[in-house]
Amino acid sequence: MASKISPAGFKALEDTVLFKSLQLGALSLDHRVVMAPVTRMRGVKESEGVWVPGDLAVEYYSQRASKGGFMLTEACPISRLACGYPGVPGIFTPGQIAGWKRVTDAIHAKGGFIYCQLWHVGRATVPSFLGGADCVSASSIPLEGNAMDGNPYANTPPHALTVEEIGELVKEHAAAAKRALEAGFDGVEIHGANGYLLDQFLHDNSNVRTDAYGGSIENRSRFPLEVIKAVTEAIGADKTGIRLSPYNYFQDTRDSNPNAHWAYLCEQIASCPKEGRLSYVHMVEPRFDEVLDEEAKIAALASTTKTDAKVQSLVPFQKILAKGDVKFLAAGNFNRDNAVPKLEAGEADAVVFGRWFIANPDLPVRLAKGLPLNSYDRNTFYGADPPQKGYTDYPFYEAAA
Repeated sequence: MASKISPAGFKALEDTVLFKSLQLGALSLDHRVVMAPVTRMRGVKESEGVWVPGDLAVEYYSQRASKGGFMLTEACPISRLACGYPGVPGIFTPGQIAGWKRVTDAIHAKGGFIYCQLWHVGRATVPSFLGGADCVSASSIPLEGNAMDGNPYANTPPHALTVEEIGELVKEHAAAAKRALEAGFDGVEIHGANGYLLDQFLHDNSNVRTDAYGGSIENRSRFPLEVIKAVTEAIGADKTGIRLSPYNYFQDTRDSNPNAHWAYLCEQIASCPKEGRLSYVHMVEPRFDEVLDEEAKIAALASTTKTDAKVQSLVPFQKILAKGDVKFLAAGNFNRDNAVPKLEAGEADAVVFGRWFIANPDLPVRLAKGLPLNSYDRNTFYGADPPQKGYTDYPFYEAAA
């Protein structure tokens, strides 16, 4: 059958696998265009260091909701001491729960679904954002460079968590998951990626511990696996996913052998008892980097890991997880051209879009119908003045026509 071509000249994707239904845990999705967890820093200040989702957040998320569509929130701190940046709403106060309930109600009114991404930044912050408290990590190794307050991270190295403190943070993740359901979320995504706390334990350059949580990949995976167990026990495995980034460079994480190390983690996830097996794993493609372009990132991986750049791929992880019927979400520089081939190849069950969803509140419709896309403005990704700029003012196609 001939491909449908829109008047604008783009292929309409509505008859492709991107718009086939998908059972994702407890959710029955109508399509596979997923909104990424993108930090936007537009929260309303509730008290010192505490931010809530306000009217703009309700509008922003509601704009991007679609019938049977799946969305992820921006990363949400699970406690006051999990915060890393101003303007980021968390999930640890009654005011935050009430604010998120307005968001989830608006999404559900449009027939959509949304998970709350549970976040602890670990060493990616400084005491000035924590009310004077120390930041924490797997080991006492600071990030390079300066924090958002202008101070070098090296001036306030992280406190290496004790075993008892790790246990408390496992419980806090579970408590945050329960609060998320109270706020009306359909489930939660554990943030185990992008160089934040759980990822700081996984990567062998940021975890140099010599106890049960460091050294071997079995030990380095212990904390994330304990969080998975606690959260799935708290709210159900069919309401829980996790985000991972084996090839991450952001926040100074570099692993010596990501292919082998994350394969072990995926094997552990896939072999969990059914009642504790995640509904999905969400991974970031090796080509994606916050600073480097795709070619430079792949070359850098080849020079710093024990594996050939040609075999830096999420596919082996997806195949391991499929043995346990764990769905796979792929993220990282996907667009209207490369998303469908990823799904057709059986290398992912859904595709996660970030920048294109920021700029196109009606992204699923535009992809389905082959409509042109709004360009995104990087300068307004992380806050803007006024705050609605680059947040709620991107036009829908009808408005742009």
